[in-house]
Amino acid sequence: MVRPALPHPLPGAVGLSHLSAYGWEAADEVCGGSPHLHLVCTEAYVVTGGRGAVQTLSPDGYRDITLEPGSLVWFTPGTVHRMVPRGELRVTVLMQNTGLPEAGDAVFTFPPELLADPGAYAAAAALPPGIGPETEAAARRRRDLAVEGYLPLREALLAGDDGPLRRFQRAAARLVRDQVPAWRELWRAGALAAAERTGAQLDALAAGDFAHLDAAGAHQAAPTRIGGYGMCGRRDEYTLPGTTTPQ
Repeated sequence: MVRPALPHPLPGAVGLSHLSAYGWEAADEVCGGSPHLHLVCTEAYVVTGGRGAVQTLSPDGYRDITLEPGSLVWFTPGTVHRMVPRGELRVTVLMQNTGLPEAGDAVFTFPPELLADPGAYAAAAALPPGIGPETEAAARRRRDLAVEGYLPLREALLAGDDGPLRRFQRAAARLVRDQVPAWRELWRAGALAAAERTGAQLDALAAGDFAHLDAAGAHQAAPTRIGGYGMCGRRDEYTLPGTTTPQ
């Protein structure tokens, strides 16, 4: 019987968190989170309360997607996204490849000079530990930097020019390239192991072997940090198999 590489991951080794969008007003007089993209992870929003939108940038253009209770929206790697509250927006986030976003798969839309300097980027993206005033101030500065870089990308797309967005995508890919070996190990232990485990179970059932059912059991978890400062808003987090320390 194949044992999980990680003990009792969530289905498919996905990540899970709950978000309340930031209410801070940005330079464009819009409240919301820090625009960013993921390099290899698809992210989904399940809206559980309030209303708002997610603004997305992709080679197909700019979209402002309405979020309301029951909405399900997801975006694939390379899609810049920015959560915008229009009320007390509350979202449950499902993240592919648990652990990878926190390990650097998520890249903020900082201005080009920061993206070109890994040390400067890391310093601008880092937050002090905890959830006190110093951390809040740093999270707000980080958000403002991301919006500063995001607005020219959006303006260019609205004018029909996807060149700046594509240059940002390339800069993000260069920025994280050295981290790929570590990501690969997280993926092998998480999402890949989950898929391979299902394959082994299917093979066993086809052969009349159901011994893996002997390991059946229920598991539960509660948030281990309430109100942390995430990319999009205040974040309730779970310590689950495969997760890493949030940025």
